[in-house]
Amino acid sequence: MSGAVEVAFERRGSGPPLVLLHGIGHHWAAWLPVLDRLAEAHDVIALDLPGFGRSPVPATGLPPDMPGVVTAVAEVFTALSLDRPHVAGNSLGGAIALELAAAGRVASATALSPAGFCTARELRWALTVLGLHRTAARLPAPVLRSMFASAPGRTLALGMILARPGRVTVEAALADARALRDALAFRAVARAGRGYAFAGSPAVPVTVAWGTRDRILPYRQAALARSRLPAARHLDLTGCGHVPMHDDPELVASIILGTTEAAPV
Repeated sequence: MSGAVEVAFERRGSGPPLVLLHGIGHHWAAWLPVLDRLAEAHDVIALDLPGFGRSPVPATGLPPDMPGVVTAVAEVFTALSLDRPHVAGNSLGGAIALELAAAGRVASATALSPAGFCTARELRWALTVLGLHRTAARLPAPVLRSMFASAPGRTLALGMILARPGRVTVEAALADARALRDALAFRAVARAGRGYAFAGSPAVPVTVAWGTRDRILPYRQAALARSRLPAARHLDLTGCGHVPMHDDPELVASIILGTTEAAPV
């Protein structure tokens, strides 16, 4: 696409626009388990954030902080002719979704295990675990394929991220590993996010949903999200891990659709 910020994306369906934002080191395909269900009600645009997936690092460099990220994503909205779309995000994408809502840039926001509600120690833990996964993703493809092909191997490789790793296909696991390995913006975004905490006050419908078996941004962080966002709808993703779209796609899709339906027409 043209414009100040160039991003790759997948677009499906018709209806009110809904933008999907992945987490650090991931890519738009994180949303594949729910994409077609959401596309029954929405014009769904799943983005590769700048420097992740197939989106390049901007020629001007990555935004140095969250306000810069919000501005960059809003520029993408403009380039795609999206006027205050609905938005849903996971992890880093969840934090961006909430910030977009607080900035009045979206019609509604759904945040799945969002960043921005953890202590400095908890954030170091999350980035360390993801960094180790990124190192492991550099193993030769045949080794990774063999690991993902067995149930014990998938549990070992993905059990920190997914509560139900058996539900992800070998090809999807390989694609996710490549996206994590090749994420050009991973280190810069990790550094920029070390002091980040969400402190906004959205005036649009907001849902925060947390995996009860999240081992990256643990479920206990949902309590802080409830205190900082008392007007939001807060839900448990029972039995889900950090990336709940694979663990329970029907539940995740229904929660997102419930949020978009609550927005004024």
